[in-house]
Amino acid sequence: MNLKLYKPLCIFDLETTGTNIGKDRIVEICILKVNPDSSRESKTWKVNPEMPIPLESSQIHGIYDEDVKDAPTFKQIASKIMEMISGADLGGFNSNRFDVPLLAEELLRAEIDFDLSKFKLVDAQTIFHKKEPRNLGAAYQFYCGKTLENAHSAEADVMATFEVLDAQVGKYEDVPNEIAELSEFTFHNKNADLAGFIGYNDKNEAVFNFGKYKGQGVKAVFQKDLGYFGWLQNADFPLYTKKVFTKIQLLSKF
Repeated sequence: MNLKLYKPLCIFDLETTGTNIGKDRIVEICILKVNPDSSRESKTWKVNPEMPIPLESSQIHGIYDEDVKDAPTFKQIASKIMEMISGADLGGFNSNRFDVPLLAEELLRAEIDFDLSKFKLVDAQTIFHKKEPRNLGAAYQFYCGKTLENAHSAEADVMATFEVLDAQVGKYEDVPNEIAELSEFTFHNKNADLAGFIGYNDKNEAVFNFGKYKGQGVKAVFQKDLGYFGWLQNADFPLYTKKVFTKIQLLSKF
């Protein structure tokens, strides 16, 4: 194994009802947990999203309403998922932009507190796009010399993603093999939340990335316009983004 691990790394993949982080739901999740001694365990869950799966989504991942009607809801398996990823770092393919934010939303809906600061995040797609811009199937062929069968099956995608990530670390001398450095390498932009609504300025202060206060410090805005905080909490923002806003608002009182 080319990766140098000091704690477990959980590579995971989601199949979902769509791509809206705030509204769509998980229909399948697979987690591959790789330990520092190279031992591995994987688990896959079908999930009842408690909403109809749009046909266009089913045609991509092959999971239809009938396939998940008797499956557990996410809330029923949330504690098992959290137990598996606790104490580990997280990785995936396009995971920083989609899988991690959507997983955080589902965990918060299930009343499980997901704290981003406890995880290092590694995205194999970012390395791939920086080095060989293509998709997962092409990455699997390029790095591993294999054809990806059953693409858009969570299990096939997550197994391929780990092999690609491990091969990337072995191929490029300037790609680090330790998770902390790899996490930094795979981030496009540093944000305070998962969806990119809150960024940082050159003083490392949280700033708005949108709206009438774009570019202004969140803490300073809340100190002068507390009503804006109330509007944000009632608006259609992801739960994790609202959690970050709340934390900053509490700090703005001091």
